[in-house]
Amino acid sequence: MSLTPQERRLTLVIAAVQFINILDFMMVMPLGPDFARALDIPVAHIGYIGGSYTAAASLAGLLGSLFLDRFDRRRALAVAMAGLVGSTALGGLAWDLPSLLAARVLAGLFGGPAVAIAIAVVSDSVAPERRGQATGIVMSSFSLAAIAGVPVGLELARLGGWRLPFFAVAAAGLVVAAIAIKILPPQRGHLSHETGPGAWVRFTALLTRRKVWLAYATVALVQIQQFMIIPNIAAYVQANLGFPREHLGLFYLIGGSLSFLTTRWAGRLVDRVGASPVTLAGTVGLCVVIDLAFIHHPAWLPVLVIFPLFMMFVGIRMVANGTALSRVPEPAERAGFMALVSAVQHMSSAFGAFLSAHILDNAPDGALVHVGFMAGLSIAIGLAVPLLTHWLERATRQPPAAALDAVGRSR
Repeated sequence: MSLTPQERRLTLVIAAVQFINILDFMMVMPLGPDFARALDIPVAHIGYIGGSYTAAASLAGLLGSLFLDRFDRRRALAVAMAGLVGSTALGGLAWDLPSLLAARVLAGLFGGPAVAIAIAVVSDSVAPERRGQATGIVMSSFSLAAIAGVPVGLELARLGGWRLPFFAVAAAGLVVAAIAIKILPPQRGHLSHETGPGAWVRFTALLTRRKVWLAYATVALVQIQQFMIIPNIAAYVQANLGFPREHLGLFYLIGGSLSFLTTRWAGRLVDRVGASPVTLAGTVGLCVVIDLAFIHHPAWLPVLVIFPLFMMFVGIRMVANGTALSRVPEPAERAGFMALVSAVQHMSSAFGAFLSAHILDNAPDGALVHVGFMAGLSIAIGLAVPLLTHWLERATRQPPAAALDAVGRSR
C-alpha cells in the first residue's frame, strides 16, 4: 500500500530536514585537513571536533527526552533547525580550535533534538502499515548526503576555502526550515494525551518497559558495529589496499547512489514482511562484506565494489531498525523516546570509534595493524542485532506494560 499524498508530502519535508542535519555532521571530517592547516590545529586533534558534536547531541538527547513531548512538534522542529543553522554558520566564523569546538558543541545541542523531532513527526503522521516506506524515504537522506553533500563540500572548500561549506549548509538549512514550517501542519495530536504526569514520571514509566530497553540495546549494537568500521575505511583502503586518494570521493558517490536506490525498496519490504527478516538479511550481508573487506580480502575483488556494498547494507538495516523503533512508544512520549534514541546512537557511535582506535595501530609503513581482530569483533557484535530486533518486534505486538497502564489511569 502506497503512502497517501499528504503522507508523502510530509515525509519528503522531513527527509529534507534530515538531509541538512546529516550533511552538517558528515561534511566536517573530510574538511578536517583543510581547517587544520588554516587554523593551525594539530591533525591529531581533528577527532575532537567530531567528538564534540557527538557528545553534545547525546547530552541534548538525554535532556530532550524529558520535555520535547510537551510542545507542538512543528514549533519544536523550527527552534531546533534555527539553532542548527545558526551554529553551523558560527562554525564558518571560527578563528581557532576552541571557537570551532564551541560552534560544533552548539550544533550538536540543536542537531540531536532535530533528529528526534523529525522522526517523531513521521511516526505520528504515517499509518503503521506504511511506516516502512516513509522510513525508507527519510533514511535515503543519508545516501543523498553521501552522494551530494561530501563531494560538493570538498569542491566548495577547494574553490572558496574551508569556511564556504559551513555557510552553504547554513543557507540550505534556512531554506529547508522555512519550507518545513510552511508545509507542516501543527503537530499537536500527541498533546491530547497529556493531562497529568510530569516529565520525570513519564520518563521513568518509559524506562520500565522491556521493549524500550530492547530498542535501546538494538540501537547501541547497530551503532557500535558500524562505527568500529566507518572511521577507518579511508585510512585502510589507502594505507593497506593502495587505493589512490584522488579517487576516494567515488566511495561516497557509488555507495550513496546504491544506498539511495535500495533503502526505499527496503522500506516497502519491511512493510510487507516485517523488520526482523530485513534486519537479518542486512546484517548477514554486512558481516560478509566486513569479512571480505578486512579479514579475507581477495585480490580479485575491487575496492570500489566491496565498500559501496558496505554502505548499501548499512542503509538497508537502518530502514528496518528505524521502522521497528517507531512502533515502540506511545504518541505522547514519541519525541522523548526518540531523543533518548538519539543520545544512545551518539554515545554508541563514539564508543565504537574509540574501541576501534584502541585496537588498531600503525605499522612503520603507515598500514593499519590488528584490522582482522577489529573486524571480527565488529561482526560478533553485529550478529546479536537480528535476535534483538526479533524480540523487539514481538514485544511491540504485546499489550503495554502494567506500568504504562497505571500512568494512563492517572492521566
